[in-house]
Amino acid sequence: MQTIVVIGATGAQGGGVVRTLSAKGGYAIKAVTRKMESEKAKALAALPNVSLISADLDDDASLMAAFSGAYGVFLVTNFWEHFSAAKEVEQCKKVAAAAKAAGVAHVVWSTLEHTPSFGAGDTIPDIDNHGTKYKVPHFDGKGLGDAEFKAAGVPTTYLLTSFYWDNMIYFGMGPKKGEDGQYAITFPQDPETVLPGIAAQDIGACAAGIFADPSLIGQTIGITGEKLTCGAMAEKMSKALGVEVKFNSVPADVYRSFGFPGADDLGNMFQWQAENNADFCSRRDVAVSKRLHPGMLDFDAWLAQHGKSIPM
Repeated sequence: MQTIVVIGATGAQGGGVVRTLSAKGGYAIKAVTRKMESEKAKALAALPNVSLISADLDDDASLMAAFSGAYGVFLVTNFWEHFSAAKEVEQCKKVAAAAKAAGVAHVVWSTLEHTPSFGAGDTIPDIDNHGTKYKVPHFDGKGLGDAEFKAAGVPTTYLLTSFYWDNMIYFGMGPKKGEDGQYAITFPQDPETVLPGIAAQDIGACAAGIFADPSLIGQTIGITGEKLTCGAMAEKMSKALGVEVKFNSVPADVYRSFGFPGADDLGNMFQWQAENNADFCSRRDVAVSKRLHPGMLDFDAWLAQHGKSIPM
């Protein structure tokens, strides 16, 4: 029975990995958490072949202990916990070193693009992130982290994710009622810009599929449940939620000015995706995603399951 260590086990991605591997059987899963007594941790511990272990991405010794005897490691870092791209790179370096020392055979690293390497140019303003300039810090830190696994010589699959439809529930990106009483979603995207999206729960299931296919080591795999314009998303929400939802397109500068934590980062992200839309979408493949996880949800199916949870 192969042992898989899942970092971020109580989060949306890591939880999906744990639940999928547990349901498949044939794996011993070490679910890594810093909060052993949390309700989410206890729910995972109740699953077959799952054990909880305490480890910290900033603690080399705890990572070494967690990886001992493991076949695979799933890693996702949380930029929004500390808002530091440099910290994400350092965490990748620590995980890579520990995985190499422990002889881990397969790391699945949930990453994103280093945007300056993929078309983020002078039209997108720099963001000072703890003394270093980035274009999209929460992407760029992960993209720069890729090099740490390559430098350490760790067998790694680089998993590119997409826009979480769950952001509609948890991060205030769902429909808002305007002064005219009309509901709308607001993004700095043109009507023709396509946004690849995914159910957060399906990211973990795709990662579990990658562990079952060693031929994917060394590859970059981009996953998505469906690629839609924001206007098409609004139409589907109107049908699913029973209220008319419009798409409100705003300039990226306006989005950056909204003032919520990370508004500048997300404004830059959406601008970069729009300016490089064809290339961005081409790196995320629905067919590949469904091969990894045949139960992959499209937006209609996600709305059917979770639409009622969107705050209105």
